Amino acid sequence: MFIFFLLFLSSLPLGFLLFSAFLSLIRQRRLYAHFIGRFKRLVLYPSSSSHPGPPSYPVIGCLISFYQNRGCLLDWYTDLLSESATNTIVIRRLGARRTIVTANPENIEHLLKTNFANYPKGKPFTDILGDFLGRGIFNADGDLWHAQRKVASHEFSTKSLREFVVRTLESEFKNRLLPLLEESAESRRILDLQDILGRFAFDTVCQISLGTDPHCLDLSRPVPPLVMAFNHASKICAMRGMAPVFLVWQIKCALNIGSERELAEAVRVVHTAVSEIIRSKRISLEQDREKSSQSSRDGDLLTRLLVAGHDQEMVRDMVISFIMAGRDTTSSAMTWLFWLLADHPRVEKMISSELSSLLDIKKGGRATLDFEVLKEMKFLKACLCESMRLYPPVAWDSKHAAAGDVLPDGTSVRKGDRVTYFPYGMGRMKNLWGEDRLEFKPERWFDGLKMNEMKAVSPFRYPVFQAGPRVCLGKEMAFIQMKYVVASILSRFDIRPVDSENRPVFVPLLTAHMAGGLRVMVRRRIDHVA
Repeated sequence: MFIFFLLFLSSLPLGFLLFSAFLSLIRQRRLYAHFIGRFKRLVLYPSSSSHPGPPSYPVIGCLISFYQNRGCLLDWYTDLLSESATNTIVIRRLGARRTIVTANPENIEHLLKTNFANYPKGKPFTDILGDFLGRGIFNADGDLWHAQRKVASHEFSTKSLREFVVRTLESEFKNRLLPLLEESAESRRILDLQDILGRFAFDTVCQISLGTDPHCLDLSRPVPPLVMAFNHASKICAMRGMAPVFLVWQIKCALNIGSERELAEAVRVVHTAVSEIIRSKRISLEQDREKSSQSSRDGDLLTRLLVAGHDQEMVRDMVISFIMAGRDTTSSAMTWLFWLLADHPRVEKMISSELSSLLDIKKGGRATLDFEVLKEMKFLKACLCESMRLYPPVAWDSKHAAAGDVLPDGTSVRKGDRVTYFPYGMGRMKNLWGEDRLEFKPERWFDGLKMNEMKAVSPFRYPVFQAGPRVCLGKEMAFIQMKYVVASILSRFDIRPVDSENRPVFVPLLTAHMAGGLRVMVRRRIDHVA
């Protein structure tokens, strides 16, 4: 009976029907008065608590408030954090440990750096993604994480990988994305820019991580099964993390029903496809030792990992984690930036001016968007930072306390508690970003009117790329990719949203996206500079 009660409780209207029937049964057994008395004491009256946060009740926690705000969770959390003197709240949910949500930079530094060892991702988190990501770096803790971090850090720091990334970007843009945008401009066909940038990112990250090309940007082909399965698995895993009652998905998983059955099938497709790519790559490398040595210096991450001698399961989980981390984060950030630029033509002109000055050959500039030019595009980087401040690709991230602790703001943490930091809400805190916090102002990333050097901002105030020992290894590569794509598009095309009257909805799954996509018209620029 308890199991079915939990399953129906995830949809409260249906749950209340069941509950009403249950009350009728109790009334017939002459226990009505006794039961109602206990119900009022245990459920209807909020429990007293010194911690700020939503109304919380014994047994069900904040389930009622959670359900009432299910359509606007991010803004609900942001409002609660803004009203808290410490920018920290405590959430209690049915079937889950306490969750501490914070937008306090001192707490975040404590969590991600000062007391890093006490805050691993934890089993509750790794269980959510474990079926999909296995033991990959994105989902690993402890010695396993340290070992993979060391391997990945070495590879990401090599100049050869950086050059390989730029070559891949150039090829994918010139051979696929550019012709597609030109055709759209010629035919005046409406494009979903979010979908196009997502396809571009998936093609690119697969070529960099796996050395294989899924051809997502070829719209004449059907979407590859690997891509469909990856998207489906990501979505279901995200819904696991956002479930008001965790036990519901765990029961569905144990019974292999509903969305959990779909997840198992999607994971099987992803793991099988990636394992086959690894097997083929290993055979190819073994057949050509000389090619193997050269590829380990100039090729994709998969080749580098295999040549280094790592076992197949670890390599599989690592490259899937790399794809997960890189496929939608950059496309999400670029999508929101293009939408913001359409409403801020002054900022768009400043990006074009910066690009023109760097590519002005007569004044000693460079003819192409190479790595050195991209590094110098500081105003464009500020625009990307500002876009991600308002619309972070990852809206929140969580750790689990290995032992009891006290956060710098005085919040008590119990062993097993989930501690969540909240980049989306942090970008909207007045005490962090001022009265104009809701405005898109790239200039805030510079000191005064000096636009030649960005000012340092604490990563604990702006944890979009995490911070501390787990800071994103691909941060600089992500900026290079985003700069290259945005600059290349803006130098050739004018991008205008079709529905400019309505503000898009920010959807926070594993990686945030724009609900319904970004439908745009593409027009050629007469005076393009690249």
